[in-house]
Amino acid sequence: MKGSGKVLRGRPIVAGTADGPALVLRQPLSLAGGMSLKTGQIVDVHAPQIGAVVTGRVLVMPVGRGSSTTSTVLAEAIRLGIGPSAIVLPEVDQILALGAIVARELYGRICPILQADPADFEGIRTDDWISIRDDGSFSVRPGTGDAG
Repeated sequence: MKGSGKVLRGRPIVAGTADGPALVLRQPLSLAGGMSLKTGQIVDVHAPQIGAVVTGRVLVMPVGRGSSTTSTVLAEAIRLGIGPSAIVLPEVDQILALGAIVARELYGRICPILQADPADFEGIRTDDWISIRDDGSFSVRPGTGDAG
């Protein structure tokens, strides 16, 4: 998948279009307390990516962590323009979806959330360029990359 740049099939949880470099988290992250609403930076001291900035990136993670406060934090981050450009997950996360839906409905700002096939999800690396379309299809082009 990585070198091909082919179009992959996903399922839009929250439809929309977005492009950006991937930020891959292999562990769940609670946005409530785990991300700064001032900087978009990951501040969870237990997160391997502490210090990374989610702003303008496609956040690729297994699932969110935490309570319904996470949806509020995501909606606020999107409103402030410091949230991710999109989120890619291997399974549906209703809490994250709620935050993106609230941001769309209240603020008119779109943060697509996409459910990717687990094999496609596992092939994504940090800094790969991801392009998401309304229908849930997406492409991944190799970036500068790390082990993700």
